[in-house]
Amino acid sequence: MLKTTLNALVLGHGPIHVIGLHGWFGNAQAWKPLADLLDSSRYTIAYLDYRGYGARIDVPGEWTMDEIAQDAMQLANELGWDRFHLMGHSMGGMAIQRVMVEAPHRVGRLFAITPVPASGMPLDEATWSLFSAAAEDEAARRAIIDSSTGGRLPKHWVAGMAMRSMKLSDKMAFAAYLVAWAKTNFAERVSESSTPLHIVVGEHDPALTLERMEATTLRWFKNASIEVMPNAGHYPMDETPVALASSIERFLSMEI
Repeated sequence: MLKTTLNALVLGHGPIHVIGLHGWFGNAQAWKPLADLLDSSRYTIAYLDYRGYGARIDVPGEWTMDEIAQDAMQLANELGWDRFHLMGHSMGGMAIQRVMVEAPHRVGRLFAITPVPASGMPLDEATWSLFSAAAEDEAARRAIIDSSTGGRLPKHWVAGMAMRSMKLSDKMAFAAYLVAWAKTNFAERVSESSTPLHIVVGEHDPALTLERMEATTLRWFKNASIEVMPNAGHYPMDETPVALASSIERFLSMEI
């Protein structure tokens, strides 16, 4: 297994190089249900923990989109990858766009899973209050996960995800990343991008919907496509991993 100073989880040994960036409730290990389905002979995928998460939970940081992008590029440098694809979920879907902005000549394709747009995510007062409370309150995390998957999944699964999120994220970092993904706006820098982008949204995700993507990200990227994943909410890698893996392989197997 390849080692990096960033303690990334690097899986596979194939010629197609990909960096995976996780969501607000995630971490590098959260990709495992999906990672085990991807062809390790075709892909080498490096899953990065942000500062304050997972293997880097004690690493200090500013907890911004810029910092995630810089760490992702450092990871590529350490792996010797001049060119690479990016895959990101939710907050990570925003972060991969930020990497592309900073190093467009190095990025091949973007695969965005229920991504936050580059314009950020407007939240009403009640939603902001709930999301802010989630830094300290596991019940708030459960409520957010349950809502974002359409209130249709087993409570045990929801509780397990919330518990792992509490255990594998620093509370101050978690709170700061809310500001990063909700209030950072670099939409003007992705506008008219020709980088190939494929978006997956879940049919049961109430917030990051087809309509929201049509009003934001799909307007800005000149070479973008989208699919609505049946029987999925905000976490297709957990809810429909085989279907998602098929979509990833179709899109990322194309030559850079």
